[in-house]
Amino acid sequence: MTTSKLPAKQESLIAGPGPSERVVRLADGRLLEVPAAWVLVPPGDPGLTRRVKASGPTWTVQEKRGRKLFSRGVWADRARVAKITAELAAERATPEYAKKQAGAAVRRERVQTEYVASFESAVEQFLDFATPHAPLGRRLAKVVAAHATPVGSGTVARTERIPIEQRAEMAVIAWMRHQTTAYDNLKIPRVKGKRREVRRVLAAESRRLLERYRRGDEVTAVQCPLQRALGAART
Repeated sequence: MTTSKLPAKQESLIAGPGPSERVVRLADGRLLEVPAAWVLVPPGDPGLTRRVKASGPTWTVQEKRGRKLFSRGVWADRARVAKITAELAAERATPEYAKKQAGAAVRRERVQTEYVASFESAVEQFLDFATPHAPLGRRLAKVVAAHATPVGSGTVARTERIPIEQRAEMAVIAWMRHQTTAYDNLKIPRVKGKRREVRRVLAAESRRLLERYRRGDEVTAVQCPLQRALGAART
């Protein structure tokens, strides 16, 4: 393994994990050895990470798994990290900071409550069940919203890149895929595109079932996978 020395001009950069703990890999494949005087600031404290990054050169380590990008921490000068950590700890020990955090928590809770209500309404509108099945639609909307909207859940409901109406539709189909089909027990070949194909087939199956409720068809509860799933679901 060959690694490069620290560049003459220390600059902030983004890299991936290297073959050993103190080596990072650049996008072009080059390996860089972490300077001896640097330490890794682990992920999990956004406030500390922001201040460390703003204070001087850092190496941010990120790892892509599937479509998601995960932080593996930030390398920075040990003395600089120690100074910022001490300053931040002193700041967080003040009554003013505690009051600020309490206010922020209240605001986050209010925003979350409002979003859950909006998302639940969007799901119910997407379902659009006929009058005889409207109570079932409200129940399904509540269950899907409870599953999809928790902060940090990583579900489609948490993205802002697409309209809430589309998020609601995708959340319903995803919930039904796991709860009303055999998807979780299927052995899908590791062939490119195969899992996507299976999901399309199951999504079409779920949409056909939803259409029966939109038309107001009579549906026998014991034979309906949706009603069985809702019977076992918790909100």
